Amino acid sequence: MSIPSNYRFAPSHEWILDNGDGTVTMGVSDHAQELLGDVVFVELPEVGREVDAGEEFSLVESVKAASDIYAPVGGEIIAINEALEDEPETVNSEPFEGGWIVKIKLADAAELDKLLDAEAYAATIAEEG
Repeated sequence: MSIPSNYRFAPSHEWILDNGDGTVTMGVSDHAQELLGDVVFVELPEVGREVDAGEEFSLVESVKAASDIYAPVGGEIIAINEALEDEPETVNSEPFEGGWIVKIKLADAAELDKLLDAEAYAATIAEEG
């Protein structure tokens, strides 16, 4: 299982990559995609939608389950990964690269500090057993 050190994580298994320009890229972690199994559908939100940290805004369906996706930070959705409409399995094969779900313009960059770093996220996964 991969946990990149330059990413931040929510306890609900979403990842955030700070793009360094007031925006972030977001997806689901390698651990989350393993738990889900083969992803068959990703519900993408509308570009321009405002989301609050902790708000449900997307859905990932797999052969085993459907899982709500929550915004780890608040802001405006400025891009969606339209490639997932035709190739949702990219969430499994490339959770941190091609499998990103949205890009968000941050409302408050300080929210990034509330997320887990790679070490803390690894500890969270270990506690879940």
